[in-house]
Amino acid sequence: MLVAREGTALSRRKWFGAEEIIGKLREAEVGLAQGQTVAQVSRRLGISEQTYYGWRREYGGMKVDQAKRLQELKRENAWLKRLVADQALDNAILREVASGNY
Repeated sequence: MLVAREGTALSRRKWFGAEEIIGKLREAEVGLAQGQTVAQVSRRLGISEQTYYGWRREYGGMKVDQAKRLQELKRENAWLKRLVADQALDNAILREVASGNY
């Protein structure tokens, strides 16, 4: 999953890959261990505190290969959901045609 980097209203959003997110979380852990606050660490990383907490919730403790696999599974899950939705629509259309109420 790619996550948007928040900035000023005039800046463009930056999308981070799983490797970058895990790297930034590791940098944040180092900063927090040195006594910095979450606000200071997130400012240094160029992300919001909300983004940091969201990343930590989703990727905390993961290794890069695990995060890549998670992203792969999310993409596959989205594809399967679209497939099921298309199939449900097809079934509804066929039921409508079979009942003669069109």
